[in-house]
Amino acid sequence: MAKYTSDNGNFLVASLQIKTLPTYKENLNYLVNYIRNSKANLIVAPELCLTNFDYEHFEEAADFYEEAIEKLLTLAPTKIIVFTITKKSDNEFVNQALVMYDKQIVHRQNKHKLFKLGNEEQYFKAGLEEDIVKFEINSVNYAILICFELRFKELWKKVEGADVIIVPARWGKSRKEHFETLGRALAIMNQCFVVLSDSSDDDMASSSAIISPWGEVYADDSLESIEKSIELSDVKRVRRLISMV
Repeated sequence: MAKYTSDNGNFLVASLQIKTLPTYKENLNYLVNYIRNSKANLIVAPELCLTNFDYEHFEEAADFYEEAIEKLLTLAPTKIIVFTITKKSDNEFVNQALVMYDKQIVHRQNKHKLFKLGNEEQYFKAGLEEDIVKFEINSVNYAILICFELRFKELWKKVEGADVIIVPARWGKSRKEHFETLGRALAIMNQCFVVLSDSSDDDMASSSAIISPWGEVYADDSLESIEKSIELSDVKRVRRLISMV
């Protein structure tokens, strides 16, 4: 199968916009079935899509890590899969973004900016800012900001130059306009594609979107997944048209 690079385009992106189901296994089965049936080259799921912020059963949520990873790694070697999951490391918990490709974990990144209004700092250990880095798959540069991290201008500098910036989130409904505005601004400022994946739980914004380097937004709050074919070469085209150097 052809590898999709910044030069050959027609790259199908899927951003999930799903509700949290009653059990971890149901959430995992939903994600597995979606990956198996989707033709997308890049699939992004909302922050903590398998367990939510289940602080009352935090040990159980962390224990689910190994089962979920083992199952997901068997899937779709030609697809890029991005999500975050609770992990226990050295007796502390982290909210870890994972990027899977070719049946491997090719990038890990722990959430650095924890959301105090959600009491995240009481349960999670913050990741290191230095671990927010660009990474490459098939000559395409990617970067990740996890939910609340989208608000911090110093972190925008960390992902500057990426072709695709991915934002898995559980962004609250009351701040919906903030999420959508920041996502679009990041795409325009960085002249890149931005993929927002947000939960559609009742208190969440349901603001998943695929945003072009020109700032065009493809979104639909009523859908469980936003799928759009993008031309990766548009990144180079927009950057040539309006030079920011």
